[in-house]
Amino acid sequence: MIRRSFPALVLGSLLACSSVPTAAAAGADADTEAPAARRSPREHYTKYEFRIPMRDGVRLFTTVYAPKDGSRSYPFLMERTPYSAGTHAQGELRYGVDWMPESLGPSREFEDAGYIFVEQDVRGRYMSEGKWQEMTPHGKGKLEKGEGRESEDMYDTVAWLLKNVPNNNGKVGILGISYPGFYTAASIIDSHPAIKAASPQAPIADLYMGDDSYHGGAFKLAGNFDFYAAFTAVENPTPLPKTWTDFEYGEADAYDFFLKRLSLSNIAATMSANQRELFMPNIEHDTYDAFWQSRAIGPHMKNVKAAVLTVGGWYDAEDFQGPFTIHDAIARHNPNTSNSLVIGPWVHGGWARGDGARLGHVRFDARTSEYFRREIQFPFFEQHLKGVKPASALAPVTVFETGSNVWRSYAAWPPKPAKPRTLYFGANGSLSWTQPASNAGAGYDEYVADPRRPVPYIGYPATGVPKEYMVSDQRFAATRPDVLVYQSEVLEEDVTVAGSVIPKLFVSTSGTDADWVVKLIDVYPAAYPNEAAARGGKDVGPPALNMGGFQQLVRGNPLRGKFRNSYEKPEPFVPGKVEALSYGLGDVNHTFRRGHRIMVQVQSSWFPLIDLNPQTFMRIPDAKPEDFRKATQRVYRAPGTASGLQLMVLPAR
Repeated sequence: MIRRSFPALVLGSLLACSSVPTAAAAGADADTEAPAARRSPREHYTKYEFRIPMRDGVRLFTTVYAPKDGSRSYPFLMERTPYSAGTHAQGELRYGVDWMPESLGPSREFEDAGYIFVEQDVRGRYMSEGKWQEMTPHGKGKLEKGEGRESEDMYDTVAWLLKNVPNNNGKVGILGISYPGFYTAASIIDSHPAIKAASPQAPIADLYMGDDSYHGGAFKLAGNFDFYAAFTAVENPTPLPKTWTDFEYGEADAYDFFLKRLSLSNIAATMSANQRELFMPNIEHDTYDAFWQSRAIGPHMKNVKAAVLTVGGWYDAEDFQGPFTIHDAIARHNPNTSNSLVIGPWVHGGWARGDGARLGHVRFDARTSEYFRREIQFPFFEQHLKGVKPASALAPVTVFETGSNVWRSYAAWPPKPAKPRTLYFGANGSLSWTQPASNAGAGYDEYVADPRRPVPYIGYPATGVPKEYMVSDQRFAATRPDVLVYQSEVLEEDVTVAGSVIPKLFVSTSGTDADWVVKLIDVYPAAYPNEAAARGGKDVGPPALNMGGFQQLVRGNPLRGKFRNSYEKPEPFVPGKVEALSYGLGDVNHTFRRGHRIMVQVQSSWFPLIDLNPQTFMRIPDAKPEDFRKATQRVYRAPGTASGLQLMVLPAR
């Protein structure tokens, strides 16, 4: 469910409620360790609840967990969230000082070391007063009554905490995942001097440009529908809702649910008025207009004084782009600020829970999440909030190289040794570093795209957005007639890609609009180790997945064709006219191993991950079922119109 992230400071109490596997489940196939003896934070911490006044008189509900040992001072470690500063206990959200979470801090190390943990309901949510705004616009001029700016609310909160909470050492840290990651970034603009460390994790930076709402101008239908069906506007202050209610699809597969309704208006009609209140602005603002531009936080990341550790995941299906945008903006506007980036092989928030040893059928050969929590996150805050020298200095960029499954450190991202190379599409589905010759036959490949039979984004039934899809086996799509497949010869040496992935296509359509979805895929050798089959009983069990020939998605993203020149001013295609397209799929750090192949798939739907394009130039929110039409799409591969995929390739090691 997009943008929902559990409070990092009380994460342990929420694992039982999470739709994400717990540490035990995520690492059930890995070597396991005896669980640490459980203890209650009640033994060492006292819980307080405050209503902290802001400069405009609005009061923000704030929970403080203070160490009982008053013989020494402690730094504050804070999270600001729209998902409640309350405690999840006995199946519900609870407010009140008698309710304590099962654990405190982003990991056990913090609770043991001693911090003053602070959770705050942001303005307009749950028990806080004021008016909530989606991705609070930082640069908004005149504020309406109850509205605020996150940096000012953070400044006022810090000033109050320093004055009113005893035994503090005068230093403040802040962190958060997903929406709380946005609030972390927004809170350190023009920051209070006491804020010494900040970690925006999977932060939303720009909802339209590659985070939750739009990718390449295409609306992320399945995730947003599922999220806003549960995340609704509620009159505040209130302790409600006590639980989040899942949407009743009435279908086993969201593909069927959405396809039966086809148009966005029909889909939205299945929601209640309360659910549509926050959902509909995402649909109505289908271009990069002032609504989105005013909410982009990157241009405002100025006067940041705290050391920053920005965190993201290669397989974050929700806010993949945000960490790169925030890290780059801080570097650009604050060149003297300590500014580090960590990207691991994780789903959305996966570093905060579980082992991080695998995702679906893909293994990483290491407990990457545990490593991050113990060796990177904890030393970062200890250094900047307590003056504890780390065992080793944190590199400017620390990334996990998938495929080879090893951590890498770089001075910058992308690493300077990486150079652009293009893999060109060839005849008979070939893929090579050489441009096609003039005798390449027809010089194009074509398929018919039918909006009433769209290409699914996963090969199994599901509602919501399964986090596994970011590495999902693509063999189900490779056999469809409406998917073009290009594949390299077997690699004789490793090929390591580090940086942006950019399709450079020459295309035409028989319609006046089209989506172009490009996927970069790692094809495993025919002989590849399979997982050990489960033993037990004499009955015939389900067939095991053959990992030989597995087509692992490495990166994929769409471009809604009418935005090929501008996300603000869409333009129609002229039927049959060849047009050049170039857009970003997102960054990767992946090694295609010797013996593997590189594959690229091209298609015109990815349903229901993104909404359907009627393939007629129009405002898609206004489309009716009769507007959705078949179209013939061509991808050209001749000299002068040689389509391909540009990769940033590192020299062979």
